Amino acid sequence: MKGIVIKSTGSWYSVRLANKELIEARIKGKFRLKGIKSTNPIAVGDVVTLKEEEDGTAVINAIDKRKNYIIRKSVNLSKRSHILAANVDQAILVVTLSQPKTYTEFIDRFLVSAESYHIPTIIVFNKIDIYSDEEKEELAFLKYCYENVGYQCLTVSATEQTNIDSIKEVMKGKVSVISGHSGVGKTTLLNTIEPTLDLKTSEISEMHLQGKHTTTFAEMFELSFGGYLIDTPGIKAFGLIDFKKEELSHYFLEMRELLNDCHFNNCVHINEPKCAVKNALENDEIPAFRYNNYVSIYNGDDDENYRGLGY
Repeated sequence: MKGIVIKSTGSWYSVRLANKELIEARIKGKFRLKGIKSTNPIAVGDVVTLKEEEDGTAVINAIDKRKNYIIRKSVNLSKRSHILAANVDQAILVVTLSQPKTYTEFIDRFLVSAESYHIPTIIVFNKIDIYSDEEKEELAFLKYCYENVGYQCLTVSATEQTNIDSIKEVMKGKVSVISGHSGVGKTTLLNTIEPTLDLKTSEISEMHLQGKHTTTFAEMFELSFGGYLIDTPGIKAFGLIDFKKEELSHYFLEMRELLNDCHFNNCVHINEPKCAVKNALENDEIPAFRYNNYVSIYNGDDDENYRGLGY
């Protein structure tokens, strides 16, 4: 029998069958020996095959080919990866410019990972009700830049229920994975979108202005207005994995359009002459902070400590 993994706790998986029946299953021991260098070889959204053992326990013994997945470097195991979700239609990245501040390097790292697996991303700026005038100017600037690049941006307030219908509209009928820093109000936003979820929320740490983790494991929920959402634990940093440095510019949409105009076919857009990307940068045709984030990612800088251009 087959089903979709809707929750993963690391050792046990909740699987929804075609008839909506839920089954708790464990992973078959040998499954971990198939060369999958991930802390979670099976992720929420995976289509799996189940087999009932003699003791009545359901065991996952096969996984269907994924159409896509979004992945990041494991926090504790630098040479291993962690799959956030699989088989999704889109990603929704929740960011805030205050309490806590989401820096653009984090945003761009997430976008690069999503682009590399052909997952469209919608950027949701939350907590707009608490922004200062300066932060509102920054919001307008970032929204303009990302929309000009090609990303849909929404501005909302989960607590004030501002523009919530706009998120429902983009989620309707699709499988959406939702991610963001701890503390950006992701859980409150989801409870506002779908009150029946009643997900647990937590307060911001006053000392560090960072969120406390409320979502412990990834989980898929059905939406009453159509579609599914995959809630993921809050992320402190987004380390990239499994990408070739020379292909990085392909995942920056504004750079991708210029690649054929560079003088050298193997141009990496840093020190080469007659570079179309650098020419566009000098002419203010691409955002400087995006280019700086590109260089930082290319050089392998640590996302957790990066604060490029104050953004």
